[in-house]
Amino acid sequence: MTAGRPGHAAGPEGPDAHGAYGTDGAFVAAVDGLADPLNDPLPGGHTSPWFRSENIPAAEPAAPHAAQSAVQSSYEAGYAPRQTPPQGPQQPQGAPNEWYDPAGYQRDWYGPQEPSARMAAADQMAPVAPVAPVAPVPPAEESAPAPDAAGLHAEPRTEVLARIPAEPEPEPEAELGPTPSTAPAPAPGGRAERRRAAKGRGRRRLGTPPEQKAAPAAAPMSRVEARRAARAAKDSPAVIASRAVGEVFITLGVLMLLFVTYQLWWTNIRADQIAGKETNRIQDEWANGDRKPGVFAPGEGFAIMHIPKLDVVAPIAEGIDKEKVLDRGMIGHYGEGKLKTAMPSDKQGNFSVAGHRNTHGEPFRYINKLKPGDPIVVETRDAYYTYEMARILPQTSPSNISVIEPIPVGSGFTKPGRYLTLTTCTPEFTSTYRLIVWGKMVDERPRSEGKPDALVG
Repeated sequence: MTAGRPGHAAGPEGPDAHGAYGTDGAFVAAVDGLADPLNDPLPGGHTSPWFRSENIPAAEPAAPHAAQSAVQSSYEAGYAPRQTPPQGPQQPQGAPNEWYDPAGYQRDWYGPQEPSARMAAADQMAPVAPVAPVAPVPPAEESAPAPDAAGLHAEPRTEVLARIPAEPEPEPEAELGPTPSTAPAPAPGGRAERRRAAKGRGRRRLGTPPEQKAAPAAAPMSRVEARRAARAAKDSPAVIASRAVGEVFITLGVLMLLFVTYQLWWTNIRADQIAGKETNRIQDEWANGDRKPGVFAPGEGFAIMHIPKLDVVAPIAEGIDKEKVLDRGMIGHYGEGKLKTAMPSDKQGNFSVAGHRNTHGEPFRYINKLKPGDPIVVETRDAYYTYEMARILPQTSPSNISVIEPIPVGSGFTKPGRYLTLTTCTPEFTSTYRLIVWGKMVDERPRSEGKPDALVG
């Protein structure tokens, strides 16, 4: 910014608009009237929200050219003038030379309220001494260098800050921020303090919510409390007993399941293996002619029964012993004691046999499906004896031995003959009753003549 020269081109203000620095103190007054370039408002505006026009003392028309020159110089330097009253020797001693209004500041920021202690302290502050008048500077031919920014704003800023009482630094806020329903109170102090308070509230909002923080560690228990907790954690005798009973039942259930599997599956496999070996042994003896027909020992196989309709081929052994004969998958002949019956080769009599209906090979499993006329063949060392199914008795008592007599009771036979009786248990998987099937011999064929028609077909 350059000072006006005498005789410079006149502007709208007149020929002395740019050369008013000749008076004493005009330059300093113009510098003091400049606004802060960082907060410079538009021409005619004011930066401070607490500006009060009534606080500006009336300007005296003593130095109009100096004020106009200051305004024009500030426009040339790129700054807007601050509309403050010019300072001069006419200003009374002790009066504030600034437009700052503490009451207006308090009212704008915190609303109308009673004067606080801070405002009372501000009112009791000693007034700032006015600036001493400066001797007038004669106009120079050359342009005067523009003062730096520090020279332009140091003295007014010092005056403003001197009127604001020092406040203690606000204490750090609590860790937790305000609840959503509570609005934060305005932070006291200047602009820097308010900004720091606002930043602190933003950081608290971004922090971890209180309900998500880790719970404090539980206090260690004493020895007595630890023992009580250990006793409470132990199972009661009732719980232990019920658990033991449950384990016993589970074990029994598993054992029963294994037993059923053994009875229904494994016994059949094992009995079929034994019966098959016995059948092969009998056929080998017949082929080799190692022995002649006669009396057989208990459990000894001597014949083979064929039931073509049921696809049954099973060896016949002497006796009806369960372990030695029946459980091994063989058919037992009633040949001992009071239950002794005839042999197939006898000219008269009732050849009676027994076999399992379920498990252990179950050779008589489906004899209830036989119909009258179905062939049943008994193969011996010398001949094939063919019987035809005649009648069935679905159920009778186990003690009813009349069904195996030479003329079986209930068979419908009325005179002596060569008969066949098959006995087994019923209902299935029980031994409560007996199922009886009777047959009558219709053919005797020597082995030398070959197999009968029932086995050939």
